Amino acid sequence: MLDFWGCSEVSVALLVVLTVVEIVLLVAVLAIYLILLTRRLQAVSAVLGQVSTGLGSVQGGVGLVGAGTALLNRKLEAIEQALPPIAVKAESLS
Repeated sequence: MLDFWGCSEVSVALLVVLTVVEIVLLVAVLAIYLILLTRRLQAVSAVLGQVSTGLGSVQGGVGLVGAGTALLNRKLEAIEQALPPIAVKAESLS
């Protein structure tokens, strides 16, 4: 017996079953994709945690350098001021 669209009851049932199978497969593929994406994001998160720890160490070292910079600059300025008279004396000796 044919229905309104010219399909038999068997073919309608087959279409329904195939549609359900297709939806189940789609959901399964999406679930697998989400699981793989979650694993990748967790790996990236772990690496970013390591990078953050390393940057904290670098920041601590840079803080120590920053504290001594003012003293170093003062000593270099004193050397800079002392060099021109020394150069003049060296030229007069030659």
